[in-house]
Amino acid sequence: MQPAILVPSTLDEETARAEIYGLLSALYYAAPTPALWENLRAAVTESPAAGALLEASWGEVVATARAMSAAEVAEEYDVLFGGVGKPAVYLYGSHYMSGFLNEKPLAELRGDLAALGLDRGDEMSETEDHYAYVCEVMRYLIAGEDVEVANLTRQREFFTRHLQPWALLMCEAISSHPKARFYTSLAGFTQAFTNVESQGFDMLT
Repeated sequence: MQPAILVPSTLDEETARAEIYGLLSALYYAAPTPALWENLRAAVTESPAAGALLEASWGEVVATARAMSAAEVAEEYDVLFGGVGKPAVYLYGSHYMSGFLNEKPLAELRGDLAALGLDRGDEMSETEDHYAYVCEVMRYLIAGEDVEVANLTRQREFFTRHLQPWALLMCEAISSHPKARFYTSLAGFTQAFTNVESQGFDMLT
Protein backbone atom coordinates (compact mmCIF):
# COMPACT_ATOMS: atom_id res chain seq x y z
CA MET A 1 0.00 0.00 0.00
CA GLN A 2 1.31 3.44 -0.95
CA PRO A 3 -1.07 6.08 0.41
CA ALA A 4 1.15 8.92 -0.83
CA ILE A 5 -0.22 8.40 -4.35
CA LEU A 6 -3.84 7.74 -3.50
CA VAL A 7 -5.45 11.13 -3.82
CA PRO A 8 -4.66 12.75 -6.13
CA SER A 9 -3.43 10.00 -8.41
CA THR A 10 -2.20 9.36 -11.90
CA LEU A 11 -3.40 5.76 -11.58
CA ASP A 12 -6.37 4.59 -13.61
CA GLU A 13 -9.72 5.11 -11.90
CA GLU A 14 -10.32 1.50 -10.89
CA THR A 15 -6.86 1.06 -9.39
CA ALA A 16 -7.23 4.35 -7.51
CA ARG A 17 -10.60 3.23 -6.10
CA ALA A 18 -9.09 -0.04 -4.92
CA GLU A 19 -6.21 1.85 -3.29
CA ILE A 20 -8.59 4.15 -1.45
CA TYR A 21 -10.60 1.23 -0.09
CA GLY A 22 -7.35 -0.37 1.02
CA LEU A 23 -6.23 2.77 2.82
CA LEU A 24 -9.59 3.22 4.55
CA SER A 25 -9.48 -0.40 5.64
CA ALA A 26 -6.05 0.05 7.20
CA LEU A 27 -6.91 3.30 8.97
CA TYR A 28 -10.18 2.05 10.46
CA TYR A 29 -8.94 -1.40 11.44
CA ALA A 30 -6.21 -0.16 13.78
CA ALA A 31 -4.15 2.87 14.65
CA PRO A 32 -1.74 3.52 11.76
CA THR A 33 1.69 1.95 11.81
CA PRO A 34 4.64 4.40 11.87
CA ALA A 35 5.36 3.68 8.20
CA LEU A 36 1.76 4.29 7.13
CA TRP A 37 1.57 7.45 9.22
CA GLU A 38 4.73 8.89 7.66
CA ASN A 39 3.45 8.09 4.17
CA LEU A 40 0.19 9.81 4.98
CA ARG A 41 1.96 12.91 6.29
CA ALA A 42 4.02 13.08 3.09
CA ALA A 43 1.08 12.55 0.74
CA VAL A 44 0.40 14.85 -2.19
CA THR A 45 -2.73 16.94 -1.76
CA GLU A 46 -3.09 18.79 -5.07
CA SER A 47 -4.93 16.92 -7.78
CA PRO A 48 -3.52 16.82 -11.32
CA ALA A 49 -7.07 17.58 -12.50
CA ALA A 50 -8.65 20.83 -11.34
CA GLY A 51 -11.78 20.46 -9.21
CA ALA A 52 -11.25 16.83 -8.24
CA LEU A 53 -14.14 15.71 -6.06
CA LEU A 54 -12.03 14.30 -3.24
CA GLU A 55 -9.25 16.90 -3.22
CA ALA A 56 -10.59 19.12 -0.43
CA SER A 57 -11.46 16.33 1.99
CA TRP A 58 -8.20 14.49 1.25
CA GLY A 59 -6.30 17.70 1.93
CA GLU A 60 -7.95 17.89 5.36
CA VAL A 61 -6.83 14.34 6.16
CA VAL A 62 -3.22 15.07 5.24
CA ALA A 63 -3.18 18.45 6.99
CA THR A 64 -4.50 16.91 10.20
CA ALA A 65 -2.00 14.07 9.99
CA ARG A 66 0.84 16.56 9.62
CA ALA A 67 -0.33 18.38 12.75
CA MET A 68 -0.42 15.23 14.92
CA SER A 69 2.03 12.58 16.04
CA ALA A 70 1.59 8.85 15.59
CA ALA A 71 1.18 8.53 19.36
CA GLU A 72 -1.60 11.11 19.42
CA VAL A 73 -3.58 9.40 16.68
CA ALA A 74 -3.09 6.01 18.33
CA GLU A 75 -4.51 7.42 21.56
CA GLU A 76 -7.43 8.92 19.62
CA TYR A 77 -8.14 5.57 17.97
CA ASP A 78 -8.32 3.88 21.37
CA VAL A 79 -10.61 6.58 22.76
CA LEU A 80 -13.04 6.31 19.85
CA PHE A 81 -13.00 2.65 18.90
CA GLY A 82 -11.13 0.73 21.58
CA GLY A 83 -11.45 0.08 25.25
CA VAL A 84 -13.10 -2.73 27.18
CA GLY A 85 -16.80 -3.21 26.56
CA LYS A 86 -18.87 -0.71 24.58
CA PRO A 87 -16.74 1.58 22.35
CA ALA A 88 -17.51 5.27 22.01
CA VAL A 89 -18.09 4.78 18.27
CA TYR A 90 -19.01 1.51 16.58
CA LEU A 91 -17.39 0.41 13.32
CA TYR A 92 -19.85 -2.42 12.67
CA GLY A 93 -22.62 -2.34 10.10
CA SER A 94 -25.03 -4.40 12.21
CA HIS A 95 -25.05 -1.70 14.88
CA TYR A 96 -26.17 0.98 12.44
CA MET A 97 -28.60 -1.15 10.42
CA SER A 98 -30.30 -3.04 13.26
CA GLY A 99 -29.25 -1.32 16.49
CA PHE A 100 -27.46 -4.44 17.74
CA LEU A 101 -24.28 -6.36 17.03
CA ASN A 102 -24.23 -9.82 15.45
CA GLU A 103 -27.74 -9.48 14.09
CA LYS A 104 -29.46 -10.15 10.74
CA PRO A 105 -27.27 -7.76 8.69
CA LEU A 106 -24.18 -9.76 9.69
CA ALA A 107 -25.85 -13.05 8.76
CA GLU A 108 -26.85 -11.63 5.37
CA LEU A 109 -23.33 -10.35 4.81
CA ARG A 110 -21.86 -13.75 5.61
CA GLY A 111 -24.23 -15.36 3.14
CA ASP A 112 -23.17 -12.98 0.38
CA LEU A 113 -19.49 -13.48 1.23
CA ALA A 114 -19.92 -17.23 0.97
CA ALA A 115 -21.54 -16.78 -2.44
CA LEU A 116 -18.45 -14.84 -3.50
CA GLY A 117 -16.19 -17.59 -2.19
CA LEU A 118 -14.87 -15.39 0.63
CA ASP A 119 -14.57 -15.91 4.36
CA ARG A 120 -12.90 -14.23 7.31
CA GLY A 121 -9.23 -15.04 7.84
CA ASP A 122 -8.14 -16.54 11.14
CA GLU A 123 -5.91 -13.52 11.76
CA MET A 124 -8.89 -11.15 11.96
CA SER A 125 -10.59 -10.98 15.34
CA GLU A 126 -13.38 -8.63 14.24
CA THR A 127 -16.66 -9.76 12.70
CA GLU A 128 -17.16 -9.41 8.96
CA ASP A 129 -19.37 -6.33 9.26
CA HIS A 130 -16.46 -4.25 10.55
CA TYR A 131 -15.95 -1.30 8.22
CA ALA A 132 -12.36 -2.33 7.51
CA TYR A 133 -13.43 -5.80 6.40
CA VAL A 134 -16.16 -4.47 4.12
CA CYS A 135 -13.62 -2.12 2.53
CA GLU A 136 -11.26 -5.04 1.92
CA VAL A 137 -14.05 -6.91 0.14
CA MET A 138 -14.73 -3.88 -2.04
CA ARG A 139 -11.04 -3.65 -2.89
CA TYR A 140 -11.09 -7.30 -3.91
CA LEU A 141 -14.19 -6.83 -6.06
CA ILE A 142 -12.44 -3.97 -7.85
CA ALA A 143 -8.92 -5.34 -8.20
CA GLY A 144 -9.44 -9.11 -8.17
CA GLU A 145 -8.41 -11.09 -11.24
CA ASP A 146 -11.50 -13.33 -11.39
CA VAL A 147 -13.85 -11.34 -13.63
CA GLU A 148 -16.76 -13.58 -12.63
CA VAL A 149 -16.50 -12.05 -9.16
CA ALA A 150 -14.52 -8.83 -9.58
CA ASN A 151 -16.79 -6.74 -11.77
CA LEU A 152 -18.95 -3.63 -11.54
CA THR A 153 -22.19 -5.56 -11.07
CA ARG A 154 -20.82 -7.38 -8.01
CA GLN A 155 -19.36 -4.14 -6.69
CA ARG A 156 -22.67 -2.33 -6.96
CA GLU A 157 -24.60 -5.18 -5.33
CA PHE A 158 -22.19 -5.48 -2.42
CA PHE A 159 -21.85 -1.73 -1.92
CA THR A 160 -25.60 -1.05 -1.92
CA ARG A 161 -26.35 -3.95 0.46
CA HIS A 162 -23.48 -3.87 2.90
CA LEU A 163 -21.82 -0.45 2.91
CA GLN A 164 -24.04 2.32 1.58
CA PRO A 165 -26.84 1.85 4.19
CA TRP A 166 -24.60 2.68 7.14
CA ALA A 167 -21.25 4.21 6.17
CA LEU A 168 -22.50 7.79 6.40
CA LEU A 169 -24.10 7.10 9.80
CA MET A 170 -20.72 5.88 11.03
CA CYS A 171 -19.07 9.02 9.69
CA GLU A 172 -21.60 11.20 11.51
CA ALA A 173 -21.00 9.33 14.77
CA ILE A 174 -17.25 9.85 14.46
CA SER A 175 -17.52 13.53 13.55
CA SER A 176 -19.83 14.26 16.47
CA HIS A 177 -17.45 12.83 19.08
CA PRO A 178 -15.79 15.70 20.97
CA LYS A 179 -12.39 14.01 21.09
CA ALA A 180 -12.23 13.12 17.41
CA ARG A 181 -9.62 15.11 15.52
CA PHE A 182 -7.81 13.06 12.92
CA TYR A 183 -10.76 10.71 12.59
CA THR A 184 -13.10 13.64 12.02
CA SER A 185 -11.06 14.54 8.95
CA LEU A 186 -10.94 10.88 7.90
CA ALA A 187 -14.72 10.64 8.36
CA GLY A 188 -15.12 13.66 6.09
CA PHE A 189 -13.03 12.00 3.40
CA THR A 190 -14.90 8.72 3.90
CA GLN A 191 -18.20 10.51 3.51
CA ALA A 192 -17.06 12.25 0.32
CA PHE A 193 -15.74 9.01 -1.15
CA THR A 194 -18.93 7.13 -0.24
CA ASN A 195 -21.00 9.78 -1.98
CA VAL A 196 -18.84 9.56 -5.10
CA GLU A 197 -19.19 5.78 -5.11
CA SER A 198 -22.96 6.04 -4.61
CA GLN A 199 -23.31 8.42 -7.53
CA GLY A 200 -21.16 6.23 -9.73
CA PHE A 201 -23.18 3.12 -9.00
CA ASP A 202 -26.45 5.03 -9.49
CA MET A 203 -25.34 5.77 -13.03
CA LEU A 204 -25.16 2.03 -13.72
CA THR A 205 -28.84 1.44 -12.97
